[in-house]
Amino acid sequence: MARQIYLARRGRICKTKLACDWRTGFNFEKIAMPEAWSQHEVEAIVTDYFAMLAAEVQGKRYNKAEHNRDLQKLLNNRDRASIEFKHRNISAVLWQLGYPYIDGYKPLARYQGILRQVIEERLINESDLNRTIAKSAQVQIKAVPPVRNLNAIQVSPPSRREVRSLVQDASRRKSTFVQRNYIEAEAKNRSIGSAGEEFILRVEHERLWREGKCNLADRIDHVSKTKGDFVGFDILSFEASGREKFIEVKTTQYSAMTRFFTSSNEVEVSQRHADQYRLYRLFNFDKQPKFFVLAGSLRDTCQLSAASYSAIPN
Repeated sequence: MARQIYLARRGRICKTKLACDWRTGFNFEKIAMPEAWSQHEVEAIVTDYFAMLAAEVQGKRYNKAEHNRDLQKLLNNRDRASIEFKHRNISAVLWQLGYPYIDGYKPLARYQGILRQVIEERLINESDLNRTIAKSAQVQIKAVPPVRNLNAIQVSPPSRREVRSLVQDASRRKSTFVQRNYIEAEAKNRSIGSAGEEFILRVEHERLWREGKCNLADRIDHVSKTKGDFVGFDILSFEASGREKFIEVKTTQYSAMTRFFTSSNEVEVSQRHADQYRLYRLFNFDKQPKFFVLAGSLRDTCQLSAASYSAIPN
C-alpha cells in the first residue's frame, strides 16, 4: 500500500498535517508516495540499463529519453524522475562493484537491497556485457582528440559529499561478489595513458599561448618521457606567473567518478610538493574529453585505499 504524506501548497513536503500547519501555515493536500520497486520492476530497469551501458561502452548512439519513455509504459506508474533516480542507483551499485557506469547517471547511494542483489546476480551471468567492458579496457587509441574549447573541457571535481556518501554506503553493505578488475585494467592501458598525457600537454600549451606566455609554453616538459615514470608526475608546466606546476595525468574513457590508481611514489611527491602538485583527471576520453583538477597532496584531495601490496616470504 502506498505511503501517505502531506504536501504544502508552496511545495514543502511534510510527514504530518500538523507539521505543515506549524512549519508553513499553508493549506496542504495529501499525496501518495509510490510503493517500493518490485522484483519485476527492478529486473526490467536493470535489463534496460545494461543495454544502454553496453551501447555506451562500444561507442554506439542511443537515446536515454526514449529508453525512459519505454520504461514508463512497462512499469507500474513510474514517472520520468523516478526512473532516472533508479538509474542513478544502478550507477552507484556498479561504481561500488568496480564497473563503469553510464555517463549522465551520476551514482546515487542509499538504494534498495534487492537492486544490488539483482545486479550482482545478473553480472555473474552477463558474459556478453563483461566481454564488452573487458574489450573496452584494452582499446588502443588511434588519435589524440583535438583541444577545442578550454573553458568547456575543464569542470569542477565531484563533490566530496557525494563521494563520501558512496564510500560510506559501500562499507555498510556485505557481499560475496567477486569483483573484476576492469577499471584497473583500463588504468594500466598505456595507449590510453599516453594519449591522455599528450592531450593535457596540448591543453597546457594552448592555455599559456592564450595568456601570452609563449616562452613558458616552449619550456613545458613531458617528464614521464624525457626522464621516466619515477619522477612522480608526468608533465612539468607553468603558471602564468612562471611558477612551476607538477602535473600527474590520470585518463579514463569512463565517467568522472571512475576510480583511478596512484603509486606510493606519486602520493609522496604530491605531499612534498603540495603547493605545486596538480592531478588532472581526464574522463570521457573517447567521446567528449573533459577534466577536473585536484590541487595539492593526494592525501588531502583523495580518499586513498590499498589496492595491492609488496610482499616477501616470512
